[in-house]
Amino acid sequence: MCIFFYKNIILTIFIQLLITLLCLNNAAAQSPLQKFDDRVMIDLQNTRTPEKTDFMLFMSNTYRYGDIGVPAAMLVGGIIDHNATLRQNSLYVASSTAVSYGLMLLIKHVVKRPRPFIQNINIVPVYRAGSTSFPSGHAASTIATATALSMAYPKWYIIAPAFLWAGTVSYSRMYLGEHYPTDVAAGAVLGAGSAVSLMFIKK
Repeated sequence: MCIFFYKNIILTIFIQLLITLLCLNNAAAQSPLQKFDDRVMIDLQNTRTPEKTDFMLFMSNTYRYGDIGVPAAMLVGGIIDHNATLRQNSLYVASSTAVSYGLMLLIKHVVKRPRPFIQNINIVPVYRAGSTSFPSGHAASTIATATALSMAYPKWYIIAPAFLWAGTVSYSRMYLGEHYPTDVAAGAVLGAGSAVSLMFIKK
């Protein structure tokens, strides 16, 4: 019963991603979704201040520390305390992040959506990232980490900071002009879906 339930969740997630991909294929015709993306990006860049930009740059750069540091700290803690559950859950968190990262790279290779500042000259980024735009790798990996950690330890004092961090990192990608809202939304769905699909690993 549980396996059937999780398969339905995974199927729903990938259907949502497929719908988003189909919408993006109409971007050249200035679909309503593309217009929404452009409008949000321009509105965000108009709110930038030096202080907010420094903070968003800092938060954007924390994604690797969280994605790698959280499962590594869990593994070390599990080894020191001889805690098999903590060690197993470190594998769950790390696997969720790794799977989301691999799927993100695959989708980027297939979709090849240009970065916002390449697609629309009115969008001015804080810096010019390479690669392609859809989906957001930062959003995918941090949401995967936060979701897996929260499912392994469903306590408010774990869930709240985990998603506050992941949400801020994801928002920073739009604020900095590197990703459209749909890139971030797809990355978040991909990250959460990766964590849900690997729940059988957690202890």
